[in-house]
Amino acid sequence: MIAKTPKPPYYVVMFTSVRTDVDDGYAEAAQRMLELAAQQPGFLGVESARSDGLGITLSYWQNEEAIRAWREHAEHSAVRERGRAEWYAACTTRVAKVERAYGFERPV
Repeated sequence: MIAKTPKPPYYVVMFTSVRTDVDDGYAEAAQRMLELAAQQPGFLGVESARSDGLGITLSYWQNEEAIRAWREHAEHSAVRERGRAEWYAACTTRVAKVERAYGFERPV
């Protein structure tokens, strides 16, 4: 689903990854991180897609302090390290300030 974000400015953390063949606990950890992130002050929403081993997750945050707090969260840090050790062949994190956002939604 497309995240419902407020009027800019806000921030986006773009996490792009390539998976290894190791699945041990990955789905559970990914679900737990989504649930945990949603509980963090300043969290605005998330969008995620994976195809042919490439994954892109966009998480939206109110400010850089909220992003920093999420990065330093103990459980998130532990899962991030496990990801680097087991689940990801490569990954990149980018942080950007959203200055403009626009779109449309077709009526159902």
